[in-house]
Order: sequence, then structure tokens, then C-alpha cells
Amino acid sequence: MPLQRWRARVGVEIRLATEDDSKAISSLIFEAFSPFRSEYTDGAFEYTTPAADAIRDRFAQGPIWLAEIDGVPVGTVSGMAEDGRFYIRSMAIDPRAQRGGIGQQLIETLESFAKENGFSKLFLYTTYVLPGARPLYERNGFYVLRETSPEEWFDMGGFEMEKDI
Repeated sequence: MPLQRWRARVGVEIRLATEDDSKAISSLIFEAFSPFRSEYTDGAFEYTTPAADAIRDRFAQGPIWLAEIDGVPVGTVSGMAEDGRFYIRSMAIDPRAQRGGIGQQLIETLESFAKENGFSKLFLYTTYVLPGARPLYERNGFYVLRETSPEEWFDMGGFEMEKDI
């Protein structure tokens, strides 16, 4: 697909991913986080951008969704139960599709799943270096539960955010 900005909502399909999508999901996450590579420590970037094999292993831990436009992957998010809450991880949007509402759609999809499965809280971790992440989550009712210290995660500080659903 040409390097153009995609328009979200119209033509976006969100579906549960399968293990066959692991390589596409890994590539999508890598592309989404690559512009911020210089802001990450080596360990944090490696953990944030898992290889296809690591993505494949995650299917046993919880659902992974894939957003597509005309069959082309443009966004992903995964989740898993942890300590009685539903953990949101690895949300990534193709840089050409960012700010088009795909992240919003993925959050709504994941939240619906969590509600349907009896969860009352969502939570996630994000870093200081992702300028759009915290505002997106706050618009969706997340609040900062606590700041995380660099010692907790690959020498990078950030936030643990939570939402009551």
C-alpha cells in the first residue's frame, strides 16, 4: 500500500488475530515504536517490539486484536487477565494511520471484551516518551494510578494507569 495517511473508522475492520498473524503483528509493533527508538533503552525497546515467536506465545495468555484497512494491518492491541484486572499491552498503530481513531476503536473493542468477561478494571503501563499515549488513555477514562520508577522497567520511568469499567 502506498505511503499515505489512512483514514480511520471508514473501512477499518477489527478482528481477533490468529497465530498466523504473528509476523504481521510483530512488524506492525516494530514500525509503530521505531520512531521513538532513540528514547528507549535497548532492553525496553527489545521487550516492547517482540519477535513473531514471542507474539505467537502470547496467544496462550489472552486475546490479540488486529485492525485492518483493505486487509492491511494498521493496528493491534492485546490483553490478558492479571491480578483480577484486564491488562492492556502492545497497543500499536501504523505511523501512517495514527491520529485517525484506530487506537480508540481498539480500546473500545478490548474494553467490551473485558466487560463481557466479568472484569471491572483495565490497566496498562506506558512511558514518558510516547506523546500520544497518556492523553489517549485519559480521554478514555484512565487515570494515573502511580508513576513507575526506572528500576521497575529497563531503566525507564513511566505510569501505571487504570480504569474502572
